[in-house]
Amino acid sequence: MRSGGYRMFAKLLALLLFVPLVSVADNHQILEPIDTDSPRATFESFLKLTEEMGRSYSAYRDTPSPATQGALMRIAVKTTALFDLSQIPEASRQETGIETFLQLWEVVARLDLPNLEDIPDSSAYDKDGEKLKGPTQWLIPSTDITIARVGEGAGAGEFLFSAKTVERATNYYELVSDLPYKRPVPTKNLYLVAQTVTGWMIPLAWTESLPAWANTPIAGQVAWKWLATLMSIGLAVLLGVFVFRWSMECSSDGPLRFYLCQICTPLLIICMGLLLKLFLRNQVNITGFGSASFNYFLEILYGMALVWMVWLTSNWVADAIILSPKINPKSLDAHLIRLAARSVGIIAALMLIFRVANQIGVPVYGLVAGAGVGGLAIALAAKSTLENFMGALNLFADHPVRIGDLCRYDDGSSAGWLSVGRVEAIGLRSTKIRRHDRCLITIPNAEFAQKYIVNLSVCDRMLLQTTLGMRYETTDDQLRYLLAELRELLHGHPKTIHTLSDPIRVRFIGFGDFSLNVEMRAYVKTSDRNEFLAVQEDILLRVMQVVKKAGTGFAFPSNTLYHAHDGGLDSEQQQQAEKQVREWALAHTLPFPDFAEEYRLQITDTLDYPPEGSPNANE
Repeated sequence: MRSGGYRMFAKLLALLLFVPLVSVADNHQILEPIDTDSPRATFESFLKLTEEMGRSYSAYRDTPSPATQGALMRIAVKTTALFDLSQIPEASRQETGIETFLQLWEVVARLDLPNLEDIPDSSAYDKDGEKLKGPTQWLIPSTDITIARVGEGAGAGEFLFSAKTVERATNYYELVSDLPYKRPVPTKNLYLVAQTVTGWMIPLAWTESLPAWANTPIAGQVAWKWLATLMSIGLAVLLGVFVFRWSMECSSDGPLRFYLCQICTPLLIICMGLLLKLFLRNQVNITGFGSASFNYFLEILYGMALVWMVWLTSNWVADAIILSPKINPKSLDAHLIRLAARSVGIIAALMLIFRVANQIGVPVYGLVAGAGVGGLAIALAAKSTLENFMGALNLFADHPVRIGDLCRYDDGSSAGWLSVGRVEAIGLRSTKIRRHDRCLITIPNAEFAQKYIVNLSVCDRMLLQTTLGMRYETTDDQLRYLLAELRELLHGHPKTIHTLSDPIRVRFIGFGDFSLNVEMRAYVKTSDRNEFLAVQEDILLRVMQVVKKAGTGFAFPSNTLYHAHDGGLDSEQQQQAEKQVREWALAHTLPFPDFAEEYRLQITDTLDYPPEGSPNANE
């Protein structure tokens, strides 16, 4: 029952508001072209339409109905084809054309007109090569009312009442409105009468019975229509405010519900605009300045609502994509998705703004030029912001780090923990990193993208590398034993890796200032920093046991003073060495600066390595 009532209401609304428009659209006569091939044809079409409009108005006044109102509206729309409206904003061209027609009707009815035979017809405009024989314009005698040939645009080649005539029509009417008519007219003072005419729903007798002040013209519209317009718009605004407040308080559990709540307001604006237009146009019949202002108001209102809808929709699409489990809401991907969606929304909004500006007569080319200059100024003022944004794009393209990664972001010369932290957020302007001391630092993207970034979280294995300093009292055999035991330790540990490309390595690498240096190097099978530290701890504790087992110890910075009697140098060995050098000199085989080529080849590969006693000695 309730749904049936809604359907009945919808049918009644369509009957009251849309029927006049349907009558216009369905009547095939609206497609009949108006002859504007010459000044005579245009002027004859003007006179013909004045007669048709007079008869249609009389029929409508006698029997107001959707059909008679539709016929009157059809003729009114056709009259606009007689005028060059190229200088009029598109939003108000139809109303301006109808008003100009009514004003010129009143003017022409009070003028002495020439014979139609004296007005140039189409025969005067036969083409002679590239030139036209006839004049390009014709003026009604003793007036500035001009019918001119349109040189370019949609009506190129047609003879229409000129744009200057349209601009001055109101002045012409005011100059002659007190003069008597020179010929009979179907309806006297039709321009004033048109300001009081209403749609078929509002009886003419009711409007005529209003006080005199209510039917007083103000800026081309009677006073009661101004009141009706303002009241209708006021009610629509109150409804819009109510819906807007409701949408703000509406539950926002999830982006879809939030989007549906928020989009109700712009949708209502568009619907209320359409209803206001149908009611005020078809029933109240607003005219003059009120009609033009209402058109501009509607265009701006539609533009704002559409921009609002585009913005809400682009944000909702971005939020819906970010809700995917593959995207971290705080990641750079999420920020860039939001940025892309908002950029699309801004571009669409700018296109709508330019369209609305064009509809209401604002020069779009000026807006575009101004936007270009303004954009350049903004770009210069926001240089650092743009640099940070480009840095964000670089981070997005390269993906050196992601949210939650542990990284080192210094210049690569230090492995200290002060330059290591975990990435918490990557925005369009900056990157936030939580250091190991729990301080949160913010680094501009332009600076962060230029650093040497080491991502510790994506290591497939972690390197254990350390240098052991053994005491100088350690003998060579003790050192060999120690090296063997350490190699056995690393090979035997279940968390170390030994491959041809990454072998386990324990080597005696040199003599330090106070120690014999042994390097240990092995990869640990983990990518987790904490687990690596636990494995390293276990291995180092085992190393201490091996060192103790070898009977040696770790060296530490120290100086040892030996109190002993100096036995001096071995004089026999000294004499032998000096004798050998003299023999080299006499034989011209002194190996300085280098060995002779024959001797170098002779001694090549003569030492026992691996040394005698090792398991690989005979290989």
